[in-house]
Amino acid sequence: MPILNIPVEFILFAITLLGVAIFHRRNLEVAVAGLVAITLYKGLVVQDVDLVAHFLHEERLVLNLLGLLLGFAILARHFELSKVPDWLPRFLPDDWKGGLVLLVMVAILSTFLDNIAAAIIGGVVAGHV
Repeated sequence: MPILNIPVEFILFAITLLGVAIFHRRNLEVAVAGLVAITLYKGLVVQDVDLVAHFLHEERLVLNLLGLLLGFAILARHFELSKVPDWLPRFLPDDWKGGLVLLVMVAILSTFLDNIAAAIIGGVVAGHV
């Protein structure tokens, strides 16, 4: 039952993304609430009987994604505990060139690491600046 030719699942997902953007300090709770809302909609309103089969079919993909995200979080935490973000701002310029140098550093890191891992590390440093 689409609304304005847009599937309701997409609308619920857009609301979830908007909620994560607005309530960024509570993004886990908002994301879980969005997941529950979409799952309830698919299970109760649409009565999608293949929902469990779909979850079982995608279990490897979801576990792989969980492992990647957990690895990125561990990498960012390890980098933060290394105290490099604390002393790195001393070497960055104080004006707009500091942000540019940090961006170039993240670009160089992304040649060795995954782009997301490099962006997370850059975000940790930017948070300390």
